[in-house]
Amino acid sequence: MNITQIPLAEIREDALLRDRIALAPGPLAELQAAIATEGLRLPIEVWCLSTPEPPHHYGLISGLRRLTAIRNLHALGGRHPTIAAIIRTPASIPDAMAQMIAENEIRENLSPWERGATLTAALDHGLFDTIDAAIAALHPSASKQKRNRLRSLAHVVEELDGSFTTPELLAQSQIERLAAALRGGLAPLIQHILHENHGKSLSSQWAALIPTLTEALSPETEATATHPSRPRRFLHLKQGLTIRREKCVGGWALKFTGPEAKTGGLIDDVMDHVERWFQRE
Repeated sequence: MNITQIPLAEIREDALLRDRIALAPGPLAELQAAIATEGLRLPIEVWCLSTPEPPHHYGLISGLRRLTAIRNLHALGGRHPTIAAIIRTPASIPDAMAQMIAENEIRENLSPWERGATLTAALDHGLFDTIDAAIAALHPSASKQKRNRLRSLAHVVEELDGSFTTPELLAQSQIERLAAALRGGLAPLIQHILHENHGKSLSSQWAALIPTLTEALSPETEATATHPSRPRRFLHLKQGLTIRREKCVGGWALKFTGPEAKTGGLIDDVMDHVERWFQRE
């Protein structure tokens, strides 16, 4: 295994679609301090770009945290102008991505969301025709169960990307609940709830979803041939009025949002209609 010292400026860290959304500042600072006192223990992995774009001659396969830490140290004191690297020869960009993912599965604590986002990004960039093809190439040794989990992760990212404040903090179990609800056709309702809670903390967003997810995954009323549109969970009217139902202790709650719902008059009218409906002889 040949290790080469490569100038930092010659390495393009975004030559591949990265599988990490962001580098956590705490662990990065710890790594940076360790390298400053003990040196770099593990080289990064790169490949020679087929069409170099000066100053870049190499693409990063694995070691983004190490490369970032070394660059930070170089910016602080001028030391570490180069970094130890192993030069790989991947057969293709997907092959290089597979190497990156395999290395990070061992050394990095990637979140479920980041795994799903890598698959959808590879699909969006035209590297694969289908999610199944991306999973087969990027996770070649995955079991059937893991492939199913990865498929669910990709589905959730595809439907809800940009909706959560910090999606990388979602647990695998949370994403699986979301995937089950999405398979049940609840994408518009979930997107609406997250839009209502845009910018709030992840815990607040999840709390807003809980009533819908709980009811959706254990429905008391199943759709039938005579009532295929039941149960009705979400109604959006042309006037901008949105009505959705939530399971609560002792029954159900209807939530009205939109311009027409900003005054109490609408609720008064609804209660009048309900009263006439139940009080009629």
